[in-house]
Amino acid sequence: MYAVIKTGGKQYRVAAGEKIKVEQIAADVGQEIVFDQVLAVGNGTEIKVGTPLVSGATVTVKVLAHGRHDKVSIFKMRRRKHYQKRQGHRQNFTELQISSIAA
Repeated sequence: MYAVIKTGGKQYRVAAGEKIKVEQIAADVGQEIVFDQVLAVGNGTEIKVGTPLVSGATVTVKVLAHGRHDKVSIFKMRRRKHYQKRQGHRQNFTELQISSIAA
């Protein structure tokens, strides 16, 4: 069984037992969170697609850790203008383990 959930402005296809990294969530490590924004639920050949959400469907997850992704380097340059700019960015994330999917 799998589900498509929406969190942090993105959509993720998840199944029970998987680990995913999502945009940072304000929750403590070890805490259980219930996502109720479920866009679709599938089980083998049948699939339920919500309009826009599947009513009564929830996904329970456990917070494993908080961290930061690898650095993304940004380099801007204008040729022949003596302009160069270097910048870096590290995005925060929350690692989740999918406990169960209820449809």
